[in-house]
Amino acid sequence: MSMMIRALVSLFVLALLALPASAAQCGGDFNRFLRAMASEAQGAGVSPGVINTAFAGLTPSAEVLNFDRRQRGMFHSKSFEQYARTRVIPARINRAKKLMARHAQLLRRVEQRFGVPPEVVMAIWTLESDNGTGDMGKLPVIRTLATLAHDCRRTELFQGELIAALQILQRGDLPLADLKGAYAGELGQTQFLPSSYIKYGVDFDGNGHVDLRHSVPDVLASTANLLKSGGWQAGASYREGTQNFDVAMRLWNRSEIYRKTIVLMAERIAN
Repeated sequence: MSMMIRALVSLFVLALLALPASAAQCGGDFNRFLRAMASEAQGAGVSPGVINTAFAGLTPSAEVLNFDRRQRGMFHSKSFEQYARTRVIPARINRAKKLMARHAQLLRRVEQRFGVPPEVVMAIWTLESDNGTGDMGKLPVIRTLATLAHDCRRTELFQGELIAALQILQRGDLPLADLKGAYAGELGQTQFLPSSYIKYGVDFDGNGHVDLRHSVPDVLASTANLLKSGGWQAGASYREGTQNFDVAMRLWNRSEIYRKTIVLMAERIAN
Protein backbone atom coordinates (compact mmCIF):
# COMPACT_ATOMS: atom_id res chain seq x y z
CA MET A 1 0.00 0.00 0.00
CA SER A 2 1.19 3.52 -0.76
CA MET A 3 2.62 5.54 2.11
CA MET A 4 1.12 8.78 0.76
CA ILE A 5 -2.25 8.13 2.34
CA ARG A 6 -0.84 8.31 5.88
CA ALA A 7 0.43 11.82 5.30
CA LEU A 8 -2.64 13.07 3.50
CA VAL A 9 -5.12 11.65 6.00
CA SER A 10 -3.23 13.28 8.87
CA LEU A 11 -2.51 16.64 7.28
CA PHE A 12 -5.10 17.38 4.63
CA VAL A 13 -8.44 16.24 6.00
CA LEU A 14 -9.80 19.78 5.73
CA ALA A 15 -7.83 20.95 2.72
CA LEU A 16 -8.04 18.21 0.12
CA LEU A 17 -11.52 19.06 -1.11
CA ALA A 18 -13.98 21.59 0.29
CA LEU A 19 -17.37 19.99 0.69
CA PRO A 20 -20.65 21.89 0.78
CA ALA A 21 -22.63 22.23 3.97
CA SER A 22 -25.11 19.66 2.68
CA ALA A 23 -22.54 16.83 2.66
CA ALA A 24 -24.02 13.33 2.65
CA GLN A 25 -24.83 11.83 6.05
CA CYS A 26 -22.41 9.04 6.89
CA GLY A 27 -23.57 5.77 8.39
CA GLY A 28 -27.07 4.40 8.10
CA ASP A 29 -28.48 2.98 4.89
CA PHE A 30 -25.73 2.65 2.26
CA ASN A 31 -28.03 3.19 -0.72
CA ARG A 32 -29.46 6.36 0.82
CA PHE A 33 -25.90 7.55 1.34
CA LEU A 34 -25.08 6.86 -2.31
CA ARG A 35 -28.10 8.84 -3.43
CA ALA A 36 -26.91 11.81 -1.40
CA MET A 37 -23.40 11.42 -2.83
CA ALA A 38 -24.87 11.31 -6.34
CA SER A 39 -26.47 14.67 -5.70
CA GLU A 40 -23.18 16.08 -4.44
CA ALA A 41 -21.33 14.72 -7.46
CA GLN A 42 -23.81 16.26 -9.88
CA GLY A 43 -23.25 19.57 -8.15
CA ALA A 44 -19.54 19.10 -8.81
CA GLY A 45 -20.14 18.63 -12.53
CA VAL A 46 -20.39 14.85 -12.84
CA SER A 47 -23.11 13.65 -15.20
CA PRO A 48 -25.92 11.34 -14.02
CA GLY A 49 -24.80 8.75 -16.58
CA VAL A 50 -21.28 8.57 -15.15
CA ILE A 51 -22.63 8.38 -11.59
CA ASN A 52 -25.19 5.70 -12.38
CA THR A 53 -22.59 3.53 -14.10
CA ALA A 54 -20.07 3.96 -11.27
CA PHE A 55 -22.61 3.30 -8.50
CA ALA A 56 -24.45 0.40 -10.17
CA GLY A 57 -24.66 -2.58 -7.80
CA LEU A 58 -22.30 -0.96 -5.30
CA THR A 59 -22.03 -2.49 -1.82
CA PRO A 60 -19.68 -1.60 1.07
CA SER A 61 -16.45 -3.57 1.32
CA ALA A 62 -15.77 -5.33 4.62
CA GLU A 63 -12.23 -6.03 3.40
CA VAL A 64 -11.50 -2.32 3.05
CA LEU A 65 -12.93 -1.46 6.46
CA ASN A 66 -11.03 -4.28 8.16
CA PHE A 67 -7.75 -3.21 6.59
CA ASP A 68 -8.37 0.44 7.45
CA ARG A 69 -8.91 -0.41 11.10
CA ARG A 70 -5.77 -2.51 11.49
CA GLN A 71 -3.25 -0.71 9.28
CA ARG A 72 -2.48 2.23 11.56
CA GLY A 73 0.96 1.99 13.10
CA MET A 74 2.10 -0.88 10.89
CA PHE A 75 4.71 1.19 9.11
CA HIS A 76 6.28 2.57 12.28
CA SER A 77 7.04 -0.88 13.70
CA LYS A 78 10.29 -1.00 11.70
CA SER A 79 13.44 1.08 12.01
CA PHE A 80 14.78 2.97 9.00
CA GLU A 81 17.53 0.38 8.57
CA GLN A 82 15.06 -2.51 8.65
CA TYR A 83 12.67 -0.83 6.24
CA ALA A 84 15.28 0.42 3.78
CA ARG A 85 17.01 -2.97 3.71
CA THR A 86 13.93 -4.52 2.12
CA ARG A 87 13.19 -1.60 -0.24
CA VAL A 88 16.51 -0.23 -1.49
CA ILE A 89 17.78 -3.41 -3.11
CA PRO A 90 20.11 -4.00 -6.08
CA ALA A 91 17.38 -5.25 -8.44
CA ARG A 92 15.35 -2.10 -7.95
CA ILE A 93 18.36 0.19 -8.18
CA ASN A 94 19.59 -1.44 -11.39
CA ARG A 95 16.18 -1.28 -13.03
CA ALA A 96 15.74 2.34 -12.01
CA LYS A 97 19.14 3.27 -13.46
CA LYS A 98 18.27 1.65 -16.77
CA LEU A 99 14.94 3.43 -16.88
CA MET A 100 16.55 6.74 -15.98
CA ALA A 101 18.87 6.34 -18.96
CA ARG A 102 16.00 5.31 -21.23
CA HIS A 103 13.87 8.27 -20.19
CA ALA A 104 16.72 10.78 -19.85
CA GLN A 105 15.24 13.31 -22.26
CA LEU A 106 11.80 13.07 -20.65
CA LEU A 107 13.27 13.47 -17.17
CA ARG A 108 15.23 16.54 -18.29
CA ARG A 109 11.99 18.10 -19.53
CA VAL A 110 10.31 17.26 -16.23
CA GLU A 111 13.14 18.84 -14.25
CA GLN A 112 13.17 21.95 -16.43
CA ARG A 113 9.46 22.51 -15.86
CA PHE A 114 9.05 21.44 -12.24
CA GLY A 115 12.54 21.69 -10.73
CA VAL A 116 12.60 18.18 -9.28
CA PRO A 117 15.75 16.16 -10.13
CA PRO A 118 15.41 12.90 -12.05
CA GLU A 119 16.69 10.68 -9.26
CA VAL A 120 14.01 11.88 -6.82
CA VAL A 121 11.18 11.29 -9.30
CA MET A 122 12.70 7.92 -10.16
CA ALA A 123 13.06 6.97 -6.48
CA ILE A 124 9.38 7.65 -5.77
CA TRP A 125 8.30 5.81 -8.92
CA THR A 126 10.45 2.84 -7.91
CA LEU A 127 9.30 2.67 -4.30
CA GLU A 128 5.62 3.13 -5.07
CA SER A 129 5.13 0.59 -7.86
CA ASP A 130 8.47 -0.79 -9.01
CA ASN A 131 8.25 1.64 -11.94
CA GLY A 132 4.81 0.48 -12.93
CA THR A 133 5.68 -3.23 -12.93
CA GLY A 134 4.48 -3.93 -9.38
CA ASP A 135 1.15 -4.01 -7.63
CA MET A 136 -0.75 -0.75 -8.10
CA GLY A 137 -3.77 -2.13 -6.29
CA LYS A 138 -6.64 -4.24 -7.57
CA LEU A 139 -9.56 -2.86 -5.58
CA PRO A 140 -12.32 -0.93 -7.38
CA VAL A 141 -11.63 2.67 -6.35
CA ILE A 142 -15.26 3.79 -6.37
CA ARG A 143 -16.30 0.97 -4.03
CA THR A 144 -13.29 1.55 -1.77
CA LEU A 145 -13.95 5.27 -1.42
CA ALA A 146 -17.71 4.88 -1.05
CA THR A 147 -17.05 2.41 1.78
CA LEU A 148 -14.66 4.74 3.58
CA ALA A 149 -16.88 7.78 2.97
CA HIS A 150 -19.90 5.95 4.41
CA ASP A 151 -17.84 5.10 7.50
CA CYS A 152 -18.10 8.08 9.86
CA ARG A 153 -14.50 8.30 11.09
CA ARG A 154 -13.14 10.33 8.13
CA THR A 155 -16.22 10.85 6.04
CA GLU A 156 -15.37 14.40 4.85
CA LEU A 157 -11.99 13.30 3.52
CA PHE A 158 -13.34 10.32 1.63
CA GLN A 159 -16.50 12.01 0.40
CA GLY A 160 -14.17 14.47 -1.31
CA GLU A 161 -12.04 11.66 -2.68
CA LEU A 162 -15.13 9.85 -4.00
CA ILE A 163 -16.28 12.94 -5.88
CA ALA A 164 -12.76 13.40 -7.27
CA ALA A 165 -12.74 9.78 -8.49
CA LEU A 166 -16.03 10.40 -10.27
CA GLN A 167 -14.50 13.52 -11.83
CA ILE A 168 -11.65 11.39 -13.19
CA LEU A 169 -14.28 9.28 -14.92
CA GLN A 170 -16.16 12.37 -16.11
CA ARG A 171 -12.99 13.80 -17.68
CA GLY A 172 -12.32 10.52 -19.43
CA ASP A 173 -8.84 10.17 -17.94
CA LEU A 174 -9.45 6.52 -17.04
CA PRO A 175 -12.33 4.15 -17.78
CA LEU A 176 -14.13 2.58 -14.85
CA ALA A 177 -12.42 -0.77 -15.52
CA ASP A 178 -9.03 0.88 -14.94
CA LEU A 179 -10.07 2.78 -11.84
CA LYS A 180 -8.50 0.28 -9.47
CA GLY A 181 -6.20 1.00 -6.57
CA ALA A 182 -5.12 0.30 -3.02
CA TYR A 183 -6.98 0.21 0.28
CA ALA A 184 -7.53 3.97 0.56
CA GLY A 185 -8.28 4.60 -3.11
CA GLU A 186 -4.72 5.47 -4.19
CA LEU A 187 -4.22 4.77 -7.85
CA GLY A 188 -1.61 4.89 -10.58
CA GLN A 189 2.09 4.22 -10.74
CA THR A 190 2.94 6.67 -7.96
CA GLN A 191 -0.26 6.10 -5.98
CA PHE A 192 -2.15 9.38 -6.12
CA LEU A 193 -5.35 9.88 -4.20
CA PRO A 194 -8.07 11.01 -6.62
CA SER A 195 -8.07 14.60 -5.33
CA SER A 196 -4.33 14.82 -6.01
CA TYR A 197 -4.94 13.24 -9.42
CA ILE A 198 -7.39 16.06 -10.21
CA LYS A 199 -5.29 18.86 -8.71
CA TYR A 200 -1.76 17.90 -9.71
CA GLY A 201 -2.11 15.46 -12.60
CA VAL A 202 -0.35 16.63 -15.77
CA ASP A 203 -1.07 15.59 -19.35
CA PHE A 204 2.61 15.45 -20.30
CA ASP A 205 2.23 13.20 -23.34
CA GLY A 206 -0.25 15.64 -24.89
CA ASN A 207 -3.06 13.18 -25.62
CA GLY A 208 -5.70 15.23 -23.82
CA HIS A 209 -5.96 13.01 -20.74
CA VAL A 210 -4.08 12.55 -17.48
CA ASP A 211 -3.32 8.85 -17.34
CA LEU A 212 -1.38 7.92 -14.22
CA ARG A 213 -1.86 4.22 -14.77
CA HIS A 214 -0.36 3.76 -18.24
CA SER A 215 1.46 6.93 -19.38
CA VAL A 216 5.05 7.24 -18.14
CA PRO A 217 5.29 10.94 -19.13
CA ASP A 218 2.11 11.73 -17.21
CA VAL A 219 3.27 9.72 -14.17
CA LEU A 220 6.69 11.37 -13.93
CA ALA A 221 5.47 14.92 -14.60
CA SER A 222 2.56 14.62 -12.18
CA THR A 223 4.82 13.29 -9.44
CA ALA A 224 7.17 16.23 -9.88
CA ASN A 225 4.26 18.68 -10.06
CA LEU A 226 2.91 17.44 -6.74
CA LEU A 227 6.25 18.20 -5.10
CA LYS A 228 6.63 21.57 -6.85
CA SER A 229 3.15 22.60 -5.77
CA GLY A 230 4.16 21.98 -2.16
CA GLY A 231 7.14 24.31 -2.33
CA TRP A 232 9.97 22.16 -3.70
CA GLN A 233 13.09 24.29 -4.19
CA ALA A 234 14.78 23.61 -7.52
CA GLY A 235 18.50 22.95 -7.22
CA ALA A 236 18.43 22.66 -3.41
CA SER A 237 19.33 19.64 -1.32
CA TYR A 238 16.62 17.15 -0.46
CA ARG A 239 18.43 15.52 2.42
CA GLU A 240 17.09 15.34 5.96
CA GLY A 241 16.73 18.76 7.58
CA THR A 242 16.12 20.66 4.34
CA GLN A 243 12.96 22.32 3.05
CA ASN A 244 12.67 19.77 0.27
CA PHE A 245 12.76 16.94 2.79
CA ASP A 246 9.93 18.68 4.65
CA VAL A 247 7.97 19.16 1.42
CA ALA A 248 8.00 15.40 0.98
CA MET A 249 6.59 15.16 4.52
CA ARG A 250 3.70 17.52 3.82
CA LEU A 251 2.76 16.23 0.39
CA TRP A 252 4.12 12.73 0.04
CA ASN A 253 4.72 11.02 3.30
CA ARG A 254 4.64 12.12 6.90
CA SER A 255 6.88 9.24 7.94
CA GLU A 256 10.50 10.21 8.37
CA ILE A 257 11.51 6.61 7.69
CA TYR A 258 9.88 6.62 4.28
CA ARG A 259 11.30 10.01 3.34
CA LYS A 260 14.78 8.89 4.37
CA THR A 261 14.25 5.83 2.18
CA ILE A 262 13.38 8.08 -0.80
CA VAL A 263 16.62 10.00 -0.21
CA LEU A 264 18.67 6.81 0.04
CA MET A 265 17.09 5.37 -3.11
CA ALA A 266 17.66 8.62 -5.00
CA GLU A 267 21.31 8.72 -3.99
CA ARG A 268 21.87 5.09 -4.98
CA ILE A 269 20.18 5.65 -8.34
CA ALA A 270 22.21 8.80 -9.03
CA ASN A 271 25.58 7.16 -8.25
